[in-house]
Amino acid sequence: MRPLRYAINVTLDGCCHHEAGLPPDEESMRYWTAEMERADALLFGRTTYEMMESAWRRPGTGTWPEWMREWEVPFAETIDRAKKYVVSSTLSGVDWNAELVRGDLGQAVQRLKQEPGEGLLVGGVTLPSALADAGLIDEYTFVVHPVLAGHGPTLLAGLHERVRLELVERREFRSGAVAVRYRPTHATA
Repeated sequence: MRPLRYAINVTLDGCCHHEAGLPPDEESMRYWTAEMERADALLFGRTTYEMMESAWRRPGTGTWPEWMREWEVPFAETIDRAKKYVVSSTLSGVDWNAELVRGDLGQAVQRLKQEPGEGLLVGGVTLPSALADAGLIDEYTFVVHPVLAGHGPTLLAGLHERVRLELVERREFRSGAVAVRYRPTHATA
C-alpha cells in the first residue's frame, strides 16, 4: 500500500496560508521538488488545485514566464508533469494531468492508496483535515517558518481526535525554517 503524505509550510503560530511564511528561496524550492518526486501523484482539494494550477502550469507557449527564477523551474516542471487527483464536488472537470475524485472520500482515498507505487502527496488545508480525521495520513511534513503570522487559517484546525506523532526526520534551512517529518505512532507505513 502506498503511503499518503501530508506536506505544508506553516508559521510558528500555526498559520498555513501560502503567503504567511518566508518567501520561497532556492533551498526550500529544492526541498519541495524532492518531496514531490517521492510521490507517484498529488492529491488536492479544489482550492489548492486551482491555486497551484494558476501558478505552476506550463503556459501554452511552452516557455515558463519571465517572472520565474531559474531555481524555480525544476519545481514548476515537477508539479506540471505530476499526476494529480482533485477532490471536488463543484468542479465539472479538470485537466493539467488531473482526474476528479468523487464519492465517499475515505473509500476513494483508500483505493488510491492501494494502487502500487511510492506514495501520494496531499497539500492544502481543508482536505488534509478531513483525511487526518479519517486516519488516512501516514506521514506529516511541516516546514516551520520563523514567522508569527497572527492571523489566517491554522494547521489542522478542527481536528476531532488528537493524533500522536513520532519524529522521523528534521532538517534546518539557512533561512531559519525547519522541516520536520512525523509519522502517526500507530502507522507502520
